[in-house]
Amino acid sequence: MKKQILSLAVVALLAFAVQSCEKKEPKPAEDELTLGNKVDSLTTDIEEATDSAVSKAEGAAAKAKDATETAAQDVKDATKKAANDVENAAKKTATDVKDATKKGAEKVENAAKAAKDGTVKTAKDVNEALKK
Repeated sequence: MKKQILSLAVVALLAFAVQSCEKKEPKPAEDELTLGNKVDSLTTDIEEATDSAVSKAEGAAAKAKDATETAAQDVKDATKKAANDVENAAKKTATDVKDATKKGAEKVENAAKAAKDGTVKTAKDVNEALKK
């Protein structure tokens, strides 16, 4: 974000420098100007430079604001995506644990059933052996 703002500032300064180098209206030769005309000319030049600098600063500020808003939105979007990824991972983990628990319970149930069947069979075998 700092790089974006710095880049915008550099671009604004370069634009200001380029516009400052633009050709101005041709002015009368220095020896044709009176003192009043020279003062008026300098005042006009100062006003034009000030207006130009203000508009360029406003433009740079607007660009910096836009860059800041874009960066803030990017951070917001990335945070939202990360939260969704975490939520999805948690749901998957919960489902995996539920499935594993169910399979484990089925195995325990089957083992208990087998043990019961084995015990009943052994009891029958013992009972038959005692009868003989």
